[in-house]
Amino acid sequence: MKKLISYEQTLHIIDSIESTIQATQKLYISDTLGRVLAKDIVAQENSPAFETSGMDGYAIKHEDLQLGKLKIADFNPAGTVIESEVTTTTCIKTFTGSLMPQGSDTLIPIENVTVEGEYIIINETVPKGFAVRAVGENYKENETLITKGTTIDFAHIGVMASLNIVQVEVFQKPRLAVASTGSEILDVGEVQTNDSQIRSSNHLTVEALAKKHGCEVNQMGIVKDDKESITNLLKTALQSSDIVVTTGGVSVGDYDFVKDVIIEDLRCEILFQGANIKPGKPILFARKDNKFIIGLPGFAYSSTVTCILYVLPLIFKLKNSNESLQIVEAIIDESFPMKFDKTTFSACNVHYLDGEYHIDFEGKRKGTSAILTNMLGNPGLLMQDVGSQSLNKGDRVKVILL
Repeated sequence: MKKLISYEQTLHIIDSIESTIQATQKLYISDTLGRVLAKDIVAQENSPAFETSGMDGYAIKHEDLQLGKLKIADFNPAGTVIESEVTTTTCIKTFTGSLMPQGSDTLIPIENVTVEGEYIIINETVPKGFAVRAVGENYKENETLITKGTTIDFAHIGVMASLNIVQVEVFQKPRLAVASTGSEILDVGEVQTNDSQIRSSNHLTVEALAKKHGCEVNQMGIVKDDKESITNLLKTALQSSDIVVTTGGVSVGDYDFVKDVIIEDLRCEILFQGANIKPGKPILFARKDNKFIIGLPGFAYSSTVTCILYVLPLIFKLKNSNESLQIVEAIIDESFPMKFDKTTFSACNVHYLDGEYHIDFEGKRKGTSAILTNMLGNPGLLMQDVGSQSLNKGDRVKVILL
């Protein structure tokens, strides 16, 4: 029997893949949410370019605080440039965002003074430089603010807007095609005609995961278990997609044709076939020229877990993004046995308490790899390496956050 490749070896194979997508497009800044940045964003100037006020108050010379009383020489609203300067014994009323007047080095808040006619009485002093935003406090000229490969979020859009960037260059989205195989499975909305038929969720779960992580998805539905249908599916999908994902048909049954078509008919390069993991042992990962085919198991939980473990990292690669699966250390709040000499991924509940992640298994059902409801709630995947011992309450474990 062929020895199964380890989980660590499968990760090494995926890590070695270089993105086949380098095409970019320019989008209006507000349309870039969730897209991957194709070029570094570099500041062209200091921000702020001049010392500015951080609150409403009075611009002063710090040494004049000891005088206790200063004359108001002028007003300095935001958006204006005044010619007046702060001199000894004077102050200028200055508002949030205003340029600090020449001659001043400190802003005393309006709450710290009492106004008496043309004068302020200082009731409470402040340190030198108080409430003065220094030149370059936000960012400095030629500073790289956002790096290539960043998945753009709200803060990135805000920073780019402050730089007066109207259009942003981003990588093209990966294109993913997905289908479920099996003569016994029905698509959503199809009428069941006999008791042996089951409803497929796999193709829609994979579609949702792919869309959530930035793919354009071609949903190809259900394909019957015969070589001609599967061959036509894969050939069609490869023409228009960067990644083709199938569920079912990769095991060793008489009607498991997906692996045969990938290996024998399409003559793909097999990056790995089978992995020493649970669930998902029959996983098939192949390459055809600059396209990829991933054959996932048919059981719903197995299909979902292997999609997370293998399809998502490939999507991150092809997106040219800096993303990765989020693996954290957590405390297990109940005992949990290790039953398999494989790298095992078990659905758990994740909670964040007192600065640490905790996991438990309340409500998680035991049984086969078909129980997709175990992914409901606030789920994570407990990772147990080959050779791991049974876990005791309070042990520290590795968990993939979902």
